[in-house]
This record gives sequence, structure tokens and C-alpha cells, in this order.
Amino acid sequence: MDKIFDSSWMLRLTALFLAVALFLYIQTEEKRETDSSTSNETDVITNVPLEVYYDSDNLFVTGLPETVDVKISGPKQIVMKTKLEKDFKLFVDLNSLLIGEHSVTIHQENFSEKLDVSIEPRIINVTIEEKVTEQFRVEPEMNNRLLAENFVLNEMTAEPSKVAVTGAKSVIDNISYVKATVSGEKDVNKSFEQEAAVKVLDRDLNKLDVSINPDKVNVKVEINEYSKEVPIKINEIGEPVEGLTIESLSPEKSNITVYGSKSVVDSLKEVAVDVDVSKIKKSGPYEFKIELPTGATKLSHEKLTVRATVSGEPVREQGKDSEADTDTDSNSKDTDGN
Repeated sequence: MDKIFDSSWMLRLTALFLAVALFLYIQTEEKRETDSSTSNETDVITNVPLEVYYDSDNLFVTGLPETVDVKISGPKQIVMKTKLEKDFKLFVDLNSLLIGEHSVTIHQENFSEKLDVSIEPRIINVTIEEKVTEQFRVEPEMNNRLLAENFVLNEMTAEPSKVAVTGAKSVIDNISYVKATVSGEKDVNKSFEQEAAVKVLDRDLNKLDVSINPDKVNVKVEINEYSKEVPIKINEIGEPVEGLTIESLSPEKSNITVYGSKSVVDSLKEVAVDVDVSKIKKSGPYEFKIELPTGATKLSHEKLTVRATVSGEPVREQGKDSEADTDTDSNSKDTDGN
């Protein structure tokens, strides 16, 4: 037996066996490491909600993102399970912090210890301020280019007319506008109502981070045809009844509203009303028709009441005087007969 092991061939075979065994061991380890490496996976979970703990009744926090992204690396099965179930939590706890500016770290819970977790961003800058609520009047608005030609925006009202705006004191102090904008198709030519979202803006028209109650209002939009008030001018026509003198003619209204295209209406300096003085028999009110100016579409009223002041007595014609005397004698006789 000793001679066998002392043989050079046996030593060579033994060495070859050990070399092959070592080679196979190394290959197996490399394959195991490769398999282990390929079983790991990296993935990004986007838009993960960020939970925040603070006294929300009395404080207001700005600078907090609503969501963050999480990068996870580890065994493939655990990565897939984490991404699918999303039973983890990301949060910041501000309860121990005072009013002011702070840099805070986002914390994590319920991730597997076998995962490498990276949060983007991990550190955020926040500002903690006193929460205040104030009432603001809503200013409704609409783009005038939506109006049909020759129509104008007469009035806009919001219901409710005021809203409660809540936010950080510095933000509330910076409010310049509270608007509710109505929209629609072009060529609007009649009044309408529309629900509109309320926007809170600073002086540079930047939207501010506040809460609004209610955040929508009902806007009533009154649209009218283009119009303008024009002075009324009395134009006397005809001849006064003989024996009467027209002392004065006083119109009940001194102005009238004329509707129509802007070019036509703006060219009017006055509206003349023809007053036929031959129809005036005594002092008192008289109605006269107002003629529609050329190119206008309508007037605020179609007739004008004119109060006349008259002096004198009308001169009667001879034939009519005789008939009147006869009628008077007849009436007197009838009265005496009775």
C-alpha cells in the first residue's frame, strides 16, 4: 500500500483530482453569486402620500410635498410584494416643533429589513405658522371678448358674496384678489348663471396656498345690448290753438336710454320728441310718441309725458258760437220746464 502512494503516478492523479474539485467548487460559487445577484431588483414607487402630524387646528404648515418617490432595492420577490401591497408608511412628525422655519427628515415604517430604501426628497424645508381665517368678498369676472357684438356686461354678482379663507397668517396678509371666473363660448348675447371656482391670488396674480369655504360660488351675469343715456329735446310742431299761449312745456324725463350698435348710439347727441302744440287745449299732462332714431334697436320708453302750462282762452268760430248759444238756451228751457 505504501508503495502505491509512493508512486509518482498516484501523486499525479491525486493532484489532478484536487485541481478538478477546486475548479468545480469555484464555478459553483460563482454561479451562486451570479444567481444571487440576478435575483435582486431595484424599482421606484412614485407619488407615495406623505403623512404629516401637527396641530392642524391652530397651525398651518407650508413647504410640505403631498407625495414623494421611494426607490427600493433588494430581493426581487420582496420588491414586488412591497410595490404591490404598499403597506409601508412615510411621515414627518412636527408636533415638537415651534412656529418658524425647520428642516425635517421624512421617516419610514414597515419596510422589510432586506430592502435598501431611498426617499426623494429625504429632507424638506417647512414653515410652521399660526392658522387664521378671514372673510373676503368674491369678485366675479368674465372675459369681455366672449360677448357678442353690440352687447355689454351690465352686472355680475356672486352668491354667496363672501367666502372664508384659511391659511398661514403671512399668506392671508398677502391676499390681493379673491376671484370667481366664469367661462363659456363666444358671442354671448343673453344673461346667464354659472358655478365658478374661487381663486385666491396675490398682487402678482400668483395662486396662494389656502383653503376656501365654499370653494365654488354661483355667479349671475347680466348682459344687455349696448346702450347710452341721451338728452331729450322738445321739438314743437303745429300751431297753438287761437287764443291760447303755451307758456311752457316740461318733459317728465330729461334723458332716454337708446339701444343699438355702438357706432350708432355713440353718434347720438340728443333724441328729439315732436310735440304737436295744436293738440294742447289746456294746462296739464300730454303724451307724445318718441320716434326710434335711425339705426337704433329700441328705447327705454316709447312715449314721453309732457306737462303743458297754458294761458288764455281759445277763440270760438262764429258758427260754433251760435250752436253753442242755441244749445245753452235749449238746456235752460229744459231746466225751467222741469
